[in-house]
Amino acid sequence: MRATGALLCLAALAACSGGSDVPGGEETEVPDDLATFSPPAQVVDPGLGTPLEDRVATLGILNKRNNLTQDVTIKPGESKRWGDVIVQLASCERTAPWETPPMTGAFVKVLVARRDDPGDNNPDWLRVFSGWLFKESPSLNVVEHPIYDVWVKDCAMSFPGEEALPAPAASESNAANPSGTASPTPAPTPAPAPAAATT
Repeated sequence: MRATGALLCLAALAACSGGSDVPGGEETEVPDDLATFSPPAQVVDPGLGTPLEDRVATLGILNKRNNLTQDVTIKPGESKRWGDVIVQLASCERTAPWETPPMTGAFVKVLVARRDDPGDNNPDWLRVFSGWLFKESPSLNVVEHPIYDVWVKDCAMSFPGEEALPAPAASESNAANPSGTASPTPAPTPAPAPAAATT
């Protein structure tokens, strides 16, 4: 009896989360009033590298109900929607190749539909996150939502002089061992014993 109830619950969840209204499905139309937006005042284009309007971020979106993910390519000022979730990008940034440590970030807004009636085709859009997300440090800022998660995968941009930088050299161990497997480390040679003192 319990097994039958569990199967019915799983089938109901699958029915609720299937289709094109979740990540993993097709992109749907963004409401006109949310289609474009201006970046918040705290997002400033530093003027170094690719102009802000020409950068392209790649974000990942996860629907925790069905474990489907969707890769999103989006430019600053754009909004993209998958059913009940809208992602807006204000900016994306990465450190120059000569700076350490490397960091890639994006300032995103995440909005989720809130309906009083399941059949409502004009839901209210509730902002569940607004801020910077970082690829290398995902725990600095987290999209805290029971259904959706969003993270940064890349920011496509370039810097003046980047093309003139030398390509990273392969390490000597990789050059000597192209298979990529670890070479055994030779045992250290013992130091010679000190000579006995003569009197």
